[in-house]
Amino acid sequence: MPKSIPKKAYAGPIPPCGPITLEPIGQVCSPHLERHGTPHQAVIPAQPQHRAAEEAVIELFTDRVPATALQDLDGFDYVWVLAFLHLNQGFRPLLAPPRDREHKRGLFATRAPHRPNPLGLSAARILRVEGPRVYLERLDLLNGTPVLDLKPYVPYADAFPDAAAGWLENLERPVP
Repeated sequence: MPKSIPKKAYAGPIPPCGPITLEPIGQVCSPHLERHGTPHQAVIPAQPQHRAAEEAVIELFTDRVPATALQDLDGFDYVWVLAFLHLNQGFRPLLAPPRDREHKRGLFATRAPHRPNPLGLSAARILRVEGPRVYLERLDLLNGTPVLDLKPYVPYADAFPDAAAGWLENLERPVP
């Protein structure tokens, strides 16, 4: 009879760690050159002067990640873009978000870009993939923003249509 091997417990408290180092895999090329006028969410159109040129491109750094890493991505409608919001410094634990300037909200109950770790997460519609470039219908990121990762949007795992939206549900204005 074989000996049973005790299971190893991998879950448990983790000790504090030092800094985490990430390297960009690419960068954003978008019509948004300054924060003012850039959409707050990728699904919301930009200000009218930008609407004609809302196509954005993510260009991989092929010395870091080969273009073959994008193979099969063109079969998806959307991609999650994880980005480093390199121009944002500092944060406040309470803030008045754009859709509710009358009330201060906890930072983690908002999508404010100023965060302890300035990471951005955007779901953007894929137009096409060509070589080391992903062309997107819109993106709420500034030109030159470093891209940390790309992940396909998978509806069965990423969409929760009946999910509660917290304080946003109590606003009188519908989401644009």
